[in-house]
Amino acid sequence: MANPRNITSLASLRESLNGVETFYVVDYQGLNAAGITRLRRALTAQGSRMVVAKNTLVNIALKDAGRDVADLLTGPTAIIIVKDDPAGTAKTLAEFAKGNDKGIPNPRGGMLDGVRIDVKTINKLASLGTKDQLRAEVVGVLSAHLSNFVGMLEAYKEKLESAA
Repeated sequence: MANPRNITSLASLRESLNGVETFYVVDYQGLNAAGITRLRRALTAQGSRMVVAKNTLVNIALKDAGRDVADLLTGPTAIIIVKDDPAGTAKTLAEFAKGNDKGIPNPRGGMLDGVRIDVKTINKLASLGTKDQLRAEVVGVLSAHLSNFVGMLEAYKEKLESAA
């Protein structure tokens, strides 16, 4: 007979992972309770969530959802559920790892919009910056080009007025 606590945990995991398309699998071994709390707070500020559960239960919940990352689930593992900003969450993980001498949490892989990704991809996402930073860069580039275009139109208008 299955352990009632495991059955409850599995149901909770299935609910938490239902419809999740982006998540990272990280190794958090070596972080103390205060460090885990700081990491959870930093992730919550990004709109993400850290879930720690038995690897076998996580594996069952993910397989039920059609995602197979069993090879990543070895040793102490946390699942970082990303709601809105994959790059911002990856950056938060990377900055947190740089902020401690052990380099923890250490990403192992995950899924990005339903596609399996590796550590290199997570590190590339971390180098991009947050969604808000990327939006600001796009707006800056567009406004610079629009400003140049307006300047050209005004110069052309002045040219036409001086010719008339």
